[in-house]
Amino acid sequence: MANSPQAKKRARQNERRFAVNKARRSRIRTHLRRVEEAIASGDQAAAAAALKEAQPEIMRGVSKGVLHKNTAARKMSRLSSRVKALAT
Repeated sequence: MANSPQAKKRARQNERRFAVNKARRSRIRTHLRRVEEAIASGDQAAAAAALKEAQPEIMRGVSKGVLHKNTAARKMSRLSSRVKALAT
């Protein structure tokens, strides 16, 4: 348990950051799920639109420190290749 005033403040800040990061992770996962559902339905136009909406959200997660940049790049690359494969 935090005893010093500084440790108490850090504990409060950690709780706030945890809530913000949790919400941001949830938004990213929601966007990824929408892309996955569009790919599963086989609708290439909807999948491309969903991916276009998801990309800024994923990159925002990188800039805010929620995701590692290579993880985000890998996710976007794999999703875009799957969306592209729907065209054929």
